[in-house]
Amino acid sequence: MKALITVLPGDGIGPEVCEAGIRVLEGIANKYDHHFEFSEQLIGGAAIDAVQDPFPTNTQASCAESDAILLGAVGGPKWSDPNASIRPEQGLLALRLALEVFANFRPVKIFPELASASPIKTTRLEGVDIMVVRELTGGIYFGDKTRSDDRASDLCIYHRYEIERIIRIAANLASKRRGRLCSIDKANVLETSRLWRDVTINTISEEFPTIELEHMLVDAAAMHLINRPAHFDVMVTENMFGDILTDEASMLAGSMGMLPSASLGDSTRGLYEPIHGSAPDIAGQGIANPCGMIASCALLLRHSLNLTEEAENIDNAIQDVIHSGGRTTDIAEPGQVALSTREMTDQIMDRLL
Repeated sequence: MKALITVLPGDGIGPEVCEAGIRVLEGIANKYDHHFEFSEQLIGGAAIDAVQDPFPTNTQASCAESDAILLGAVGGPKWSDPNASIRPEQGLLALRLALEVFANFRPVKIFPELASASPIKTTRLEGVDIMVVRELTGGIYFGDKTRSDDRASDLCIYHRYEIERIIRIAANLASKRRGRLCSIDKANVLETSRLWRDVTINTISEEFPTIELEHMLVDAAAMHLINRPAHFDVMVTENMFGDILTDEASMLAGSMGMLPSASLGDSTRGLYEPIHGSAPDIAGQGIANPCGMIASCALLLRHSLNLTEEAENIDNAIQDVIHSGGRTTDIAEPGQVALSTREMTDQIMDRLL
């Protein structure tokens, strides 16, 4: 197979984990006789510094021509002024809109060997296997914004079609798992959530009658993610709620560095990235955990290139390294030797069967 993959290293540790992802994809290509071409482009703070545009024209063109996009991270203290007219996060939002990726998948599965790295009691982590589906291109992040000296507003809008399509995707995922779907909203307060709940009920009852549907308010969901996380199978929610809850859910796994994500739309072209940020405090030290990025590469192979065997090979290699005691600084216990980003990547590549 031939595929063009745009790589957007971005800021902070983004270039370091992208390098790890590219190495693993090249290893897969060599083993299975594929040809992956990589086009590295600017985004975020790095793009602002270079061309004063967080999502430059060249980057847009490369993404449009690619089979998949691999993203490191954007942002950092250098560009953290929320009042700045140009910010790294604008590049990320523009990228999602340009690709028309409206569904963000964030799997949260616990490695038993890493349960002690989580701040949550290990007894509450048994059996945790969650898929969070976040609506990605609607809601308050994309609504009209106003600001004066003493007043500000952010408009939250959802259309019926936006809700229907994300619910269908989440329900299809649930049907292939344990058949349970939990829809997260704030229907006791927000009109957008009341529409969300009504559309969800109608869509599930008419199209997915065998799915077990549960509704949960977002504040209750935040509590139950910590108190009884194994209760959840597939969770689906709107943009801002999903942004917050998925970061919370990452702590179940012990580190944000372990978790991947995939953002998809109606086509096979997807956006793949670890869920962590740019981590400027460790950037350039070579100690970032590459597992989230490498697992994102597995999602890329599975969803955009339909290379299921290759994706499973990567997932199994990560699992084997963790089982064998491979640890980066963020998941190492006292007394354990912490591997560098490159050493962890080396160990994963050594296990690509």
